[in-house]
Amino acid sequence: MVPVNVGKFDEKKFEIDNEKKIVVKKQNPFIVTVTTYTVNESETDSSPTITASGFEVSRTNPKKHRVIAVSRDLKKKLRFGDKVRVTGIGKLSGVYIVRDLMNSRWKRKIDILINPNDKQTKFHKAKLYIL
Repeated sequence: MVPVNVGKFDEKKFEIDNEKKIVVKKQNPFIVTVTTYTVNESETDSSPTITASGFEVSRTNPKKHRVIAVSRDLKKKLRFGDKVRVTGIGKLSGVYIVRDLMNSRWKRKIDILINPNDKQTKFHKAKLYIL
């Protein structure tokens, strides 16, 4: 039987589900602490909408870009533009793109870029898979 009305949304969900199965089978995850940050100079630098990779994010809706910053120890395993899956962080779980770097004082940590009015949060023992 051939499915009827298979749209892009269904294909995308299927693609993401398949990615998750492949990732889980092929690698052990990095166990990381996850925090969130916004495009605020007090949390970044004097150019908060420009990431370390040179990517420019929206000031009003930066969350739409699915950007994460990684600690420098993780940067040894990841490159700018790499896609990763983060699990164990509730509604923030999902696929993100590495586009920013954290201060060198942090280890085994990632920062998820959120919108200015979103609640700041922190998770311990999240799992990070490289896609």
